Amino acid sequence: MIHKLVTFPIDIVVKVGEQVKKEVDKEWYNLEHIQKKLMQLQMMYELDEISEQVYEEKEAELIARYEAAKRLEMERLEEGMPE
Repeated sequence: MIHKLVTFPIDIVVKVGEQVKKEVDKEWYNLEHIQKKLMQLQMMYELDEISEQVYEEKEAELIARYEAAKRLEMERLEEGMPE
């Protein structure tokens, strides 16, 4: 009983952390979200809101995320797991 009282706060923090990670992963690997970010980035560049260097750095990051998300999606499909 005492063990549960001592570990209860830790268990709650772990569960909250797991849920936060799950939500972050959803956004991080969401293909539609990444595509929107790429479009926003391009618009910012075309409107001279960001420099070419910033554009290229952010674009490379978003493309890498897109590729990772696409690989994850393919792996899930091959394993028969829902998205």
